[in-house]
Amino acid sequence: MKKKLLVAILSVSLLTVLAGCGNTEASHQTDTETADVEAEQDDAGGQPESGKVALRVWVEEANIENLQKMIDSFEQNYAGQADFDITIEVSADADTRANVLGDIHNAADIFSMPDDQLYSMIAGGALSPVENQDEVKAANLSEAVEAASYNGTLYAYPYSADNGYFLYYNKAYLSDSDVQTMDRILEVAAENEKKISMELNSGWYLYSFFGNTGLEFGINDDGVTNYCNWNSTEGSIKGVDVTQALLDITMHPGFIAQPDGSFVEGIQDDTCIAGISGVWNAVAVQDAWGSNYAACKLPTYTCNGKQIQMSSFIGYKMFGVNAYSEHLAWAHKLADWITNEENQILRFEERSTGPSNIVAAASDVVAKVPAIAAVIDQSQYGVLQRVGNSYWDACTTYADTIAAGNPDNMSLQDLVDRMVNGITASAVQ
Repeated sequence: MKKKLLVAILSVSLLTVLAGCGNTEASHQTDTETADVEAEQDDAGGQPESGKVALRVWVEEANIENLQKMIDSFEQNYAGQADFDITIEVSADADTRANVLGDIHNAADIFSMPDDQLYSMIAGGALSPVENQDEVKAANLSEAVEAASYNGTLYAYPYSADNGYFLYYNKAYLSDSDVQTMDRILEVAAENEKKISMELNSGWYLYSFFGNTGLEFGINDDGVTNYCNWNSTEGSIKGVDVTQALLDITMHPGFIAQPDGSFVEGIQDDTCIAGISGVWNAVAVQDAWGSNYAACKLPTYTCNGKQIQMSSFIGYKMFGVNAYSEHLAWAHKLADWITNEENQILRFEERSTGPSNIVAAASDVVAKVPAIAAVIDQSQYGVLQRVGNSYWDACTTYADTIAAGNPDNMSLQDLVDRMVNGITASAVQ
C-alpha cells in the first residue's frame, strides 16, 4: 500500500525472466522442479481429483470470518466431488511476497496480495497463471486486470479496486463546490481555524502533485531503478513550479502535513475538516463526522497560474495460486470462487472492500458509499504504483524540507534536483 516497497531485489537471472517472453519459471529452479510445475499446470486444466483435498489460504486476520463464509459455500457447491479440508491462516498482505518466496514449498495454496508484489512473485516462479483467463478478464475492471497481468497473461484473481486515496471532507464546513479546488479548501479551513491534512512526506501521496503535470516518472525495464524528470526546466509546468506550489500550500495556515494516524485524531478532535487518505480510514471518519461525512476525488491545485488535477497512485488486491500446490486444479477453482461477483459483493457488504468485479462495482449500493465512490472516481486520474525502492527516501527528504518551509533557503531547482538524483539512483537504499 503506502508503505515502502519491501522489494526482494531481483537477481540478473530473474530480471532476464521478466524482460524476456514472460516465462513464469525462475531461472534458479532445477529442471526437475520446472518439469513438476509444468505438469501441475497441465493438470490444473483437467478434471480436479477426487478424494482428500487439503488447501490452505492466507488472508489478513480481519478477513477470516468473511472468507470462511465463502469457503463454506464453495464446499457446498462442490459437495461430493472431493473430501475438502480447507484451512485459513493469518498472513498480512504486506508480508505475502516475503512469506511465499522465503519458503515457497511450504507457503499456502492460495494467498492474498497487493498488486505491487506481482512482478517479483512471477519472477520467483510462485504464481500459477489463472486458468479461465478470458472469463476472469471479462468479469473485472480493465485496470484491475492490468494490475494482475504481465505480458498479457493474468497471473492472479483480482478482488478489490480500492487501494488508492482521495479527499475526505466535512460537509458542515465545505460544500461540494468548495472541494473542487485546493485553494478554496485552504481558504475555508483557515477561515474556521481548521486544517486540511495530508501525509506529504510519503512518496505514496507526494506523487499526487507531480503525476498530472506532464512531467514523467516510472520504473525502468530492469524492474529496480526509476526514471524521473520532475526537475525538468522545460515545458509549461517545470519542477520548480510544482515545488513552489507545494511551498505555497504547506505554508498556508489551513494546511497541515502529518501522518494518516494524526489525521484520524484531527477529525476526532475537530481540528481537521478535510484530509487526503484512503478507505482504511472510512469508518473512523464516518464515526467522527456522522451525517456530515463526505468524500470525493482529489481537488485541483494552482501551479504556475494553472489549475492542475491532482493525480494518485492506485492499487488493487488479488488472490494468487501457488504454482507448487499439491491440488492445483482445486486451488484455482477456490481462488476463482472467492473472487467471483457474488463473493465480491459479500466482501463489500461485510468488509467495505471496493470490488474489482464490473457488475459489483457498478451496483447502486457500492455507489452510495462515499469512500468507495470517491476512490473509483479518482482512479481515472491515477496510475499503478510501479516504483523502485530509491523513490521513497528521496521523496521523504524533499517533502520534509518543503513542509519545514525550506529553512536553509535552498534554490528550488536544487531542491528538486536532489530529489530526482535520489529517485534515479542506481543503488537501492
